[in-house]
Amino acid sequence: MDLTICAAVLLAALSFFLVPAYLHRRKINSPPGPKPWPIIGNLNLIGPLPHRTIHQLSKKYGPIMQVRFGSFPVVIASSVEMAKIFLINMDANFSGRPKTASGKYTTYNYSDITWSPYGAYWRQARKWCVTELFSKKRIQSYEYIRQEETKALLKELHAASGTNVVIKDYLAKVSLNVISRMVLGKKYSDDNEEEESGIVSSKEFTDMIEELFYLNGVLNIGDSIPWIDFLDLQGYVKRMKILSFKFDRFLEHVLDEHNERRKNEGQDFVAKDMVDVLLQLADDPNLEVKIQRHGVKAFTQVIESSLANLLHGFSWKLPKSMQKDEVNMEEIFGLSTPKKIPLVTVPEPRLPLQLY
Repeated sequence: MDLTICAAVLLAALSFFLVPAYLHRRKINSPPGPKPWPIIGNLNLIGPLPHRTIHQLSKKYGPIMQVRFGSFPVVIASSVEMAKIFLINMDANFSGRPKTASGKYTTYNYSDITWSPYGAYWRQARKWCVTELFSKKRIQSYEYIRQEETKALLKELHAASGTNVVIKDYLAKVSLNVISRMVLGKKYSDDNEEEESGIVSSKEFTDMIEELFYLNGVLNIGDSIPWIDFLDLQGYVKRMKILSFKFDRFLEHVLDEHNERRKNEGQDFVAKDMVDVLLQLADDPNLEVKIQRHGVKAFTQVIESSLANLLHGFSWKLPKSMQKDEVNMEEIFGLSTPKKIPLVTVPEPRLPLQLY
């Protein structure tokens, strides 16, 4: 009898909380979308390439739809018109950022401009980026770096003409060289041992950057179902913690080097790279912007110019052993969507050697 009474009380309590929530949900005019499953929501529909899955769902449910990632509703705008509504007309309402494991572990607990919540700190960080770090004048002052690294790349490709080359490796190298010199003051991805820091090798530095891009784009189940986050079912959190340790050790070394130069030069000190600029700005103890994401952002500054020179200076063809229909166009998911198998081509110079 006592067990029956307890069960009735428990059922009444659950009804008290669940029924109003259900009725409230029905009143909300939610966008269309697939019916979610208990606990997992619509995660079962999200494949290894979420952008393609979402594209297919948008064909069925329209340019605005709602899916559930675990217990969290996610509204997706998949057309230009809908994107403008969210990003321009209603930008203040959607200016927040989700709390994810990648933001916590790879950006010093949401301290960079990408993951930090909207507010005074984010606005100050954005102001620094616009007026100091990525101003037109600042970027133009680094033009010589981009020119030097692009010329070095073209010479490498000229030396490799007639042989198979993996384009991704060459583009990654020149991009990281430019980023390193602009942000950190020297190259950390060069094969020359004299240029290496002693903290990380060129391969380790490249691997760290690639891992950062990948882990900031993965769909971590623990972000959608928080109560199983501690299980780390996919192993992503463990990898994020390892990467965080490596970056922290590396950046501490970089900051020590720059602070030592500032100390030695004294009043004659002149900022030469973005770390120098940040250290000057950070003299105010109430303001702090972490630097590792700035290096990633600078990645976009070099891609256009490097690609333009590559396309202009060389004709590209496939290796003799490969046919056009053998080019693999599969993708893997990450912060971007790189090809699963890197494209291999053969560069053929179209210009005289002295022009490279």
